[in-house]
Amino acid sequence: MTLLTTIAYISVFLGILSAITILLDIIKHPQPMKIMNIVWPINGLYLGPFGIWAYWVMGRSKNDHSHHHENHEDDSREGHDHESMHGDKPFWQSVFVSTSHCSSGCTFGDAVGVPIVFLSGLTIAGSTLFAHYTVEFVCAYIFGVFFQVFSIVPMSRKMGNEMSWGKGFWNAIKADTLSLVAFEIGMFGWMAIVHYVLFTKPPEPNTMVYWFMMQIAMILGAITSYPANWLLVKKGVKHGM
Repeated sequence: MTLLTTIAYISVFLGILSAITILLDIIKHPQPMKIMNIVWPINGLYLGPFGIWAYWVMGRSKNDHSHHHENHEDDSREGHDHESMHGDKPFWQSVFVSTSHCSSGCTFGDAVGVPIVFLSGLTIAGSTLFAHYTVEFVCAYIFGVFFQVFSIVPMSRKMGNEMSWGKGFWNAIKADTLSLVAFEIGMFGWMAIVHYVLFTKPPEPNTMVYWFMMQIAMILGAITSYPANWLLVKKGVKHGM
């Protein structure tokens, strides 16, 4: 086993362990916004221990909502809990959580797209990389918009705006398109370097090195997506979280 393979196993293991750690805590302290119960563990998969820190500092629910429901507390208190989750954050943290939300949808979509291309043997213009780009972009866009819809509509309704799911879907497209493209620029850029520069024979999805490279790609995607999310939140196209 090479040093790179050993590092890859350690990194992927830490990612899985971080995701499980976050998930176990979320079971005890569920998020006021339900989609975030999925978002934070996904972030742990590629951010590793940093994902745990980010969840603990910026995302962890301060209240035991299952206990609230058992005691049938009123909706106004629930709305207050929601506001306390993100309303007192510094702006950069709200943007970070919004970026993480976008990145988790992209990550999930990319993770779904990879085995589709690998198992089907699909190529575009004779290139598996171009096939990965195409399929993963489509999957990332679908799941990214899906994740956005299930944050925009509940958030708007908690703020007193009875938004329809149709309008929520359209707003999700507006909110997610730029940030998703920005994410994929970082992610695809790194995978191009992996494919054409770092290896004479690029790693395949059935190797741990490939998924280690994907972890790095997701981190870079989140970095390139952050300025886009900053702009979108600043302009009011999407809410800070």
